[in-house]
Amino acid sequence: MTARNDPWSLKGAEAFLFDVFGTVVDWQSSVSKQLSVHYEGIFEIDWTEFANEWRAGYMAATKRIASGGSGSTNIDTIHRELLDEMLASQKWEHLGRMWSAEKREEINMVWHKLNGWPDSTEGLYALKKQAIIGTLSNGNVRLLTDMAKYADLPWDVVFSGELMGSYKPNPKVYLGALHHLSVPPDKCVMVAAHIYDLQNAASHGMKTVYVRRATEDIGRSDSVASKANGGEVDMVVDSIMELAELFAIGSSGDLA
Repeated sequence: MTARNDPWSLKGAEAFLFDVFGTVVDWQSSVSKQLSVHYEGIFEIDWTEFANEWRAGYMAATKRIASGGSGSTNIDTIHRELLDEMLASQKWEHLGRMWSAEKREEINMVWHKLNGWPDSTEGLYALKKQAIIGTLSNGNVRLLTDMAKYADLPWDVVFSGELMGSYKPNPKVYLGALHHLSVPPDKCVMVAAHIYDLQNAASHGMKTVYVRRATEDIGRSDSVASKANGGEVDMVVDSIMELAELFAIGSSGDLA
């Protein structure tokens, strides 16, 4: 378990901040399954494709706003705008004709009910015994709170782009969280399944942990390595439980 990581690389960390979509929760299967429940038509729909397109729109919108573009800092609003755009397109207009404004609002809330990866809840509870754990997500506060209750994610604190006035990777999102936690950057760990997120966190002095997930950084995740193996992040793990175990080893100094 420790061959690709230095167990002491996070020693002294006081807080762990997590990206949520893709890192802690499996948005792809959760959204696609919920969408299928809302459909009563006769056409065969690829709901994974629909979910992926919706997610791609979210990524583009948050990146634009983080760079200074106009747009809401409430992800519920962004998701609804994107949903309406998709349903007006030729590709999805058959769904658009079926779903009323009220139905679309109900569908928009699927993002509040995402299932955690199998290791997430156990891993977070284990890590919570050792340090502060919280979100640093582009999701809005109500979405993250509802999701935490739904998926049993035991956050100590919820930081969101909505609170910081922008989205990752805008510096004020990372710096705002550090300010509110009253913790120096080298004692705060960013955990994500997206290398861009960790690169930006590291640029502000934060420690970094890369979590490999099947739906994220496709084609890139296998090449990410820890500093102990010549890479750029402090740790690479396959689960949050592995992170909790490694942190416990490094903190105790016991490799036996």
